[in-house]
Amino acid sequence: MDRRSFIRSSITAGIAASLPGSNLLAQSLIHTSTTIPGDIDAITGSGAQITLKQAALQELSDSLNGKLLLPKNKAYDDARWLLSAKYDKYPAFIVQPTGSADVQNAVDFARENSLLLAVKCGGHAAKGLSSCDKGMQIDLSQLRNSRVDTFQKTARLAGGSLLGELDHESMSHGLVTTAGSVSHTGVGGLTLGGGFGRLQRRFGLTIDNVLEMDIVTPDGKLRRVGPNNDPDLFWALRGGGGNFGVVTSFKFQLHEMQRNVIRGYALFPLAEAKQILKFYAELSEKIPDELALGASVGGRLGQDPVVAIYFIWSGEPKKFEPIHAKIKKAGTVISESAGPMDYVAVQRSGDIQDTRTFTGNLKAGFFKSLSDELINNLIDEFEPNPNRATRFVIGSMGGAISNVANEDTAFAHRDANFNVLSFVSWKTGEEGEKHVDYINSHWSKVEPLSTGFYVNDYFDHTQEQVNATYRDNFPRLLKVKKDIDPTNLFRMNANIRAI
Repeated sequence: MDRRSFIRSSITAGIAASLPGSNLLAQSLIHTSTTIPGDIDAITGSGAQITLKQAALQELSDSLNGKLLLPKNKAYDDARWLLSAKYDKYPAFIVQPTGSADVQNAVDFARENSLLLAVKCGGHAAKGLSSCDKGMQIDLSQLRNSRVDTFQKTARLAGGSLLGELDHESMSHGLVTTAGSVSHTGVGGLTLGGGFGRLQRRFGLTIDNVLEMDIVTPDGKLRRVGPNNDPDLFWALRGGGGNFGVVTSFKFQLHEMQRNVIRGYALFPLAEAKQILKFYAELSEKIPDELALGASVGGRLGQDPVVAIYFIWSGEPKKFEPIHAKIKKAGTVISESAGPMDYVAVQRSGDIQDTRTFTGNLKAGFFKSLSDELINNLIDEFEPNPNRATRFVIGSMGGAISNVANEDTAFAHRDANFNVLSFVSWKTGEEGEKHVDYINSHWSKVEPLSTGFYVNDYFDHTQEQVNATYRDNFPRLLKVKKDIDPTNLFRMNANIRAI
């Protein structure tokens, strides 16, 4: 690191000295690193206690263009912050890189010291794995940028960017790609797990629109991977999660689309739940790819549970009218709404300003069909409770998702037609054991019918369940993992490893 620091500082000083007003500019380019006051206790990935020497940490801090943050610092608390209040973790220190070189230096340091390593982009990880106690956290919040090439219809995003940046920049040119359903989600976590979104049936998963990625692998190397460059790693990154390194840049294919879409819903009484879900299942079999269709049962904390069918239509408005008419006749409509809405506003409509007032538990799975048995199990075991939010959501897949074979990307559930997400939440600080018992019991009747779970919904799964969800792709993924990350440095994820 001494050599890297010397070269970087020499080049920076040389450039500054050659420019007008060089003294002032040189002062502005000088990076002030964090002063490390002493040795720091930390843990390795295997949980062993170690002591990081002051000199080594100072060398790391001096090598960064970004910051190294220590506890008892406001910036440290902001950086370690996760969306769920259930996870309140305190890393030994945090690195905030501003570019790939910083990420390389941080990864080198973590590898050389066998540190427990967590990577944070948006902080949405359900299990809180984007931070850690007593390890190193790499916080990508200072590595954000979105740039659109209107001629090539592509977008390049820095690895710490949030999805709202992609939607905002691309849609201003009448271009889009599949990019989640909450604008403050990190691009890295969403994409590497597969990438659902409101346009998935029309344009495929987010990984189906990735053209190339820049990634810092566990050996500290920066690689550009794509179909013709490191194809095995490129394959593994599209659905294999954060198992292989830190992606510092994504290049996406964009597609033309009008700015306004039709957004709406219809609400029905809970007593008609089975009828509505059977209608939803039948309707989903023959819908156009331009329709994003979902259903849910339940309600937020303090609300009476209802059944909902909700939709986003991104095609020609008139072609949606007969489908909309069918939805309104599916049962006894309590209320309904439908109308044009700006797509970027739709993408922001699910944002939550403060999720830390609630804590919860979730279950998720893929299903080839909404069979009568599945519907009966979902509804018969459903138990609302005034002290919690109790809800499950069903999303239709198919369309462009199924145009790709299971083995063509690490994401192994192209043959699924539905994804079900079940969750409960309660006020932070209140006892939640009975709510966890409920969702475990409810899901135990549902899970046997599933084909696996979405790795971005990894929560309390066993290692056997993690391995099984990659299905026939697991052996190839395991080989790539062993080649790229033989020491399992990147383990804070739905981890790919031998049982």
